[in-house]
This record gives sequence, C-alpha cells and structure tokens, in this order.
Amino acid sequence: MYSDEELVSAMEAGVMTQEQVTAFRNHVEQERTTPAVDEEHFRLITGFNDIFVVIACVLLLVSVTWIGGAVSSSFAYVLQAATAWSLAEYFTLKRRMSLPSIVLLLAFVGGVFTAGVDMLSTSGLSADITKGIPSAIAAFAAWCHWKRFKVPVTVAAGIGTLAAGAILLLVGFIPEIRDFILPLVFIAGLAVFFLAMRWDSSDTRRQTGRSDVAFWLHLLAAPLMVHPVFSLLMFGESNVGVIQASIVISLYIVIAVVSISIDRRALMVSALAYVLYAINSILEVYGVVSLGFAFTAFAIGSGLLLLSAFWHICRKVLLDYYPSSIREHLPALR
Repeated sequence: MYSDEELVSAMEAGVMTQEQVTAFRNHVEQERTTPAVDEEHFRLITGFNDIFVVIACVLLLVSVTWIGGAVSSSFAYVLQAATAWSLAEYFTLKRRMSLPSIVLLLAFVGGVFTAGVDMLSTSGLSADITKGIPSAIAAFAAWCHWKRFKVPVTVAAGIGTLAAGAILLLVGFIPEIRDFILPLVFIAGLAVFFLAMRWDSSDTRRQTGRSDVAFWLHLLAAPLMVHPVFSLLMFGESNVGVIQASIVISLYIVIAVVSISIDRRALMVSALAYVLYAINSILEVYGVVSLGFAFTAFAIGSGLLLLSAFWHICRKVLLDYYPSSIREHLPALR
C-alpha cells in the first residue's frame, strides 16, 4: 500500500513521472466504489510494526523521564523532549512512520511545556501565566519540529498550544477576561478553521501532505468552535428546554451542511454529544424516559449511516448551488 506522500516523493526523486503518478491515481480511483476524494484519508498506521515501535518508544520515554527525575523534575521533562527529538531523527525523518511520529511529536511538545511549567512553578506568578508562557514556548518548539520533520499533526499541535498560551496570558494579565473564556475559545476555533481551509484550498484534490495538515487543523478547530456555542445555548443547565433543544438541532443541521461542503466530518463528530443530549431532553419532556436515549441513538445513528452512504451525492447536489468562486476553494468532486 503506497501513500500519496510516497508517490510524490517517488516523482521528485525521478523514479516516476508526473504522468505515471496521475495515471496510477486515476486507475486506483476507478477501482474504488467510492470516490477517494470523499473518503478523507489520513495516514496513521501502515502495519503492526508501527504499534510495536510506539510501545518501545513509550517505554523508553517513560524510563528516561523517570531516571531524569532523580536529578530534578525539570531535567526529567527536558530529557524526555530531547529523547523524543532524537528518536524522531530516525523513525520520522528516515523511516517515515506515521503513528510513532505523532507519539514522538506529542512527547516532545509535552516535554517542553511541562518543563516550562515546572521551572516557573516557584516564580510566584499566577497559575495562568505559569502555564501561558510555557505554552508559547511549546508552540515555538512545535514550529522548530515542523521545520525539521514536517509531521502533519505538528501544525495543529503548535497552533493549539499557541492559542492556549494566548488565552492563558490574557486571563493572567487581565483577570476580568475570565468571564469571556468561551467567546475567546470560539474566536480561536474560527481562526484555526480558516487556517485549515487555507491548507485545504491549496490541495483541493487531496493528493499531498497539505491535506493531512488540514485534517488535523479541522480536528482541532471543531471542538474549539462547537463547545462554546453549544455550552452557551444550553446555559450549563441540567435540563434543556424544547426551544433550546430545537436550536441545537437546527444548528447541527447547519454544521452538517458546512461539513459536507468542505468534506470534513470533524465538526459533526464534535457536536454529536450535544445533539444526542438535546434530542433525549425533548423526548423526556414528552414522557419518553426509559427508552429516550435508545430512540435518540437509533435515530442519529441511522441518519449518520445514511449520510455516510450518500455523502458524495449530497456533496454533488450541494456544491451545484455554490458559485464557481466558492467551489474552486472546496475539495474537488470526482
């Protein structure tokens, strides 16, 4: 099984021509019953060796961190980050193993962040600033990692830590902003979403690693946008009224339209729990208590399965209503 990234690498190395790569892709897509562009592929595991390497890396990282803790906790996390980078030099840069690369990236960024928090824990600064400054440093570390290894998830990890750091520092220096955390998180989610769309629009046929970067950015943007909106709609109450539930369901339909348009399912998945809760609340209002959640899960599950089966058809119908100026920035139909 060959990934698009490996085909591009073969073309750049002169092993295959552009025409041969295009012909190969067209042949594979003709053999599929579902168009590849609508499958939202991303590379994670190529074989059990990936899992084997991840287990070995985790054991090594845990042991190194444990041993480093004998000197100091800060040194332990610095050693963790250094070890993760060193392992990435081989398993990411040389072997191009996806799952180990993701684990090593998270271990590196997490090590940098935790080391920073530990170093500032005795500084006398507020908890928000103590976490905000290391978040910004971790974002810079993620940028350095991206420049070296180009792991697709790195951009999302860096942007996520940068957004968290910015919000924490704002709250740390201006405590009154704490009451506006949800709007700030939503704004951060919108910014990440538009960044993801920029990466997506640069590869509308989803044949390069830019599409993988966009996938992880969408995965980050989805909860950042969805959680604040639905939390504000439900007002943190244990019982949701019919009007609130109706708004939640209507909003989910809008989210579904957006998801189909951009051919990304992360938004729908992130909002799913809220919709299940809202529909279940409506059923409880009308006396369906014992089997309310079962009926809700059955209805939502059936609807999502039907949508999955006719996803390509839905996209084709929907995109026909969009002007060409918008369609050219959306994933291509095949």
